[in-house]
Amino acid sequence: MNLQSDDFELFGLERRFAQDRAELDARWKDLQRQAHPDKFTAQGTAAQRVAMQWSVRINEAYQRLKNPLKRAAYLCELHGAPVNAENNTAMPASFLMQQMQWREELDEAQSAKDLDQISQQCRQAERDVLLNIEQLLDQSHDYAAAVAQVRALMFIERFAADVNDRLDSIET
Repeated sequence: MNLQSDDFELFGLERRFAQDRAELDARWKDLQRQAHPDKFTAQGTAAQRVAMQWSVRINEAYQRLKNPLKRAAYLCELHGAPVNAENNTAMPASFLMQQMQWREELDEAQSAKDLDQISQQCRQAERDVLLNIEQLLDQSHDYAAAVAQVRALMFIERFAADVNDRLDSIET
């Protein structure tokens, strides 16, 4: 293992968006088993400290790779197209209009049924964007276009969290 490896190399995976979650989970468990600090007790505290660093590095990589949004942003960054969401919030007008419509619907929602409908729309939009991201990253290798889709996914996930919060407040 090399600390300088990117997350995909570390996990022995192809650099692509589409990943098999079961394979990723199994590889994470195997890497954690190899790097567990308890395996290095006989070699002293320095070896345990290095093992701990490896364990942290493996967990960080796993968190990035298992989350589709983080994985997509990471792939864009690896290919020279950082998302820079905090500095670049430009989105297509049609997407912004959809966001405004959803916000209005959320503000007007009176029941759990209303919120469930909004949530379903949101989940469908998320699935569509994820498919688009996969196509852009894995087939077209258009990382610049994927950045816009990653930012859209960030908006959708944030809105979905707002819908869930609102649903929780109605149900309690």
